[in-house]
Amino acid sequence: MAEYLVLIYEDEKSYEAADEATMKRVMAGHMQFGEKHGAVIRGGNALESTSTATSVRKGATGDLNVTDGPFSETKEGLGGYYVIEAADLDAALVIARDVPAEFGGVEVRPIRVFD
Repeated sequence: MAEYLVLIYEDEKSYEAADEATMKRVMAGHMQFGEKHGAVIRGGNALESTSTATSVRKGATGDLNVTDGPFSETKEGLGGYYVIEAADLDAALVIARDVPAEFGGVEVRPIRVFD
């Protein structure tokens, strides 16, 4: 079995404009995902909005530059993630299809193992 990171990218403005029914539906979707796939979920969290992000980059001279904001500006921001265990990428994709991402989508990446 391998571990995969399922990154949830969604349009934050859509969430800001969402009504209470939409938010309840999304939360119910995550609860259902957890119930259905609890045996393979190794972790996960929702993240605060990208407006709370702080980026640290190494400058040309080797100095560290700290700036407010996410690492990259995109329409869809990283809103949360799950760490799952699956036999292979195909199995991980079957699980990832169940992640509720009403205003975006998910990215699935294998977690690198260093020997």
